[in-house]
Amino acid sequence: MGPRATAAEADIAADAVAPLSPPPDALTTGTPVLRVDLATVEYRYLALSRALSGVALHYAVKANPAPAVLEALAALGCKWDVASPGEIDDVLVAGGQAGDMSYGNTIKKAADIAYAARLGVDRFTVDSPGELAKIRVLAPGATVLVRFATSGLGADWALGGKFGCSEEEAATLLIEGHRAGHPVGVAFHVGSQQRDPQAWDAPLAAAGRLQSRLRTAGGRLAVVDLGGGFPARLLGSAPGDDAYGDAIRAALHRHLPTGSAADLPELMAEPGRSLVADAGVLTAEVVLTSERAGERWVYLDVGLFSGLVEAYGESICYRIEAHRDGSALTGPTEPVILAGPTCDSLDVLYRRHRYQLPTELRPGDRLHFLSAGAYTASYSSVGFNGFAPLRAEYR
Repeated sequence: MGPRATAAEADIAADAVAPLSPPPDALTTGTPVLRVDLATVEYRYLALSRALSGVALHYAVKANPAPAVLEALAALGCKWDVASPGEIDDVLVAGGQAGDMSYGNTIKKAADIAYAARLGVDRFTVDSPGELAKIRVLAPGATVLVRFATSGLGADWALGGKFGCSEEEAATLLIEGHRAGHPVGVAFHVGSQQRDPQAWDAPLAAAGRLQSRLRTAGGRLAVVDLGGGFPARLLGSAPGDDAYGDAIRAALHRHLPTGSAADLPELMAEPGRSLVADAGVLTAEVVLTSERAGERWVYLDVGLFSGLVEAYGESICYRIEAHRDGSALTGPTEPVILAGPTCDSLDVLYRRHRYQLPTELRPGDRLHFLSAGAYTASYSSVGFNGFAPLRAEYR
């Protein structure tokens, strides 16, 4: 006979023996899994609506396009920020109306613009002459929002330079759109998970200057799109909804004075993360813990390719809880490096930010990533390296 198995080895062997077809209850307990509470989505929509009174909320569908989420928001009268024909179709199936959609992606195929216009979408965002030319031909008379760039200061994810033109370019596009017979407005985005309510001040000051230039050309701003950026309860602190509403109202009063009600532009915003993130908990299993060069690595069954792509560059940091058999782990902690399960060196979640996790953490334990209802399931790959896309449950 060989040497007697250790207790740990016996546990591993027992865990490895599983039926070929898991019982039904296992399908609801396996990991990784994202669980989303729809009542929290509804609560967040109503809370932000109150804080931003007078601002039409257009949900950024890309944050979480699950039918259950879209249906819950449609029942509340939410409007929509869409970025593709696929998102348009998803919203229509969920009960949304084409006339309540704003096509916010500034990079659109001509065929996609034509498709949206045929369905009744009549608001499009541009940030270049080429995109404006498409709208003029394919969606004549539609409202055109000109997106200009912002610094992104104060945001966890500043978005980079992919979108938004300069203020001078925006003025040219606004005047050109107005002269072509389009109602025109401005759009901007202050960066995702924006922690500074004053971040809207500078772009609204720019909107005021653009309003003046457009008036000189005989036009008016029909819409001001405040973008997204309203935060969720991720790691670190952020003010409450009311602080953002108060700061934005004050900035509007300072920078966009109006002579009459007819001069007042329509106000809209594009919240995504702030509506759905706090409703979701992503549960992952610890696959392996390892000491390497004096550092402790914890490998999970979820990674960059299966739902946590926003951990790339460590821009978005979640609150994390460790559990064993349904109970929170307590006791001493130590700094760890968190990584995903794939055979890819890019699949490291957090290395600079060292999460303090229980020293006794072992394979089979679970980590709960809180406020993970946004940009997780919708970012999950189709099955890189043979790992299944992130499963999601909605209740």
